Amino acid sequence: MGEGSAGDLRRKATWRRMIGRIPLARWAWRLLNRSLPPDAVDYGAVGLRDAIRSGWYRNETRELFSGFPIAPADIVADIGCGGGGNSLFCARFAAHLIAVDINPDAVAALDRRLRAESKATYRAAVSDGHPLPIESESVDKVICTEVLEHVDDVNQFVSELARIGKRGALYLLSVPDPLSETILKRVSPMESYMKPNHIRVIERDEFAKLADDAGLVVQKRAYYGFYWSVWNALVWQCGVEFDRGRHPVLDHWARTWSAVLDLPQGDVCKAALDDNLPKSQVIIACKK
Repeated sequence: MGEGSAGDLRRKATWRRMIGRIPLARWAWRLLNRSLPPDAVDYGAVGLRDAIRSGWYRNETRELFSGFPIAPADIVADIGCGGGGNSLFCARFAAHLIAVDINPDAVAALDRRLRAESKATYRAAVSDGHPLPIESESVDKVICTEVLEHVDDVNQFVSELARIGKRGALYLLSVPDPLSETILKRVSPMESYMKPNHIRVIERDEFAKLADDAGLVVQKRAYYGFYWSVWNALVWQCGVEFDRGRHPVLDHWARTWSAVLDLPQGDVCKAALDDNLPKSQVIIACKK
């Protein structure tokens, strides 16, 4: 094996270790777990770097996201855990983790990783959330990212999230932002906005109201993921497989965005674009 190939393998291994601690979307997880040609730009790795710059994975302060710390005594529930990026980060710091997803394959895969890597005790469960298999008022931190756009009864689902949290529990919630969803609905295949994919677009005011109606007090709102908004719009036009395809246009976009992040004012540019065309909107809230 040549020097370049060995370097490429080391780079991919480093990013794959880090992705287990970052709450990227499920398709971004798949992007980082596929084989790449030598010297190929890694779309998911660029997205991971972007997520870190947005405030995810603050290892030094034990914050899953800026303003959402994981304490040593915390019981944490990750609802809709998917590939397990949130769960694996939290399991490094919390006392106990409960990971829940509707997909039994995802739960089984995460269970294997937690068994090998978790410092916390944990339970991994399969559930559609009707109801959640968690006792009322038993959880200190509740995480639910990129899930609410998929569920049939969003008010019922958020009520279940509120039920399991202790009084004063902290919540980290995210959904796709309506600005990017408006664009993506015009360029994506019809089935992308049919069950089991996105069945609703949650407006910003609606997102805050969902939390408020469930008895949660919004403490912080944030927006991120301009990189993925553009990538998603481009991938369908390139006519390649969504989570495995390669295309020069996507290569150019990933390299361009990586170069933007390297600029002296890259963070300023990123913040402005994230605010105006984010892929996701984030709420941190506290239970009354």
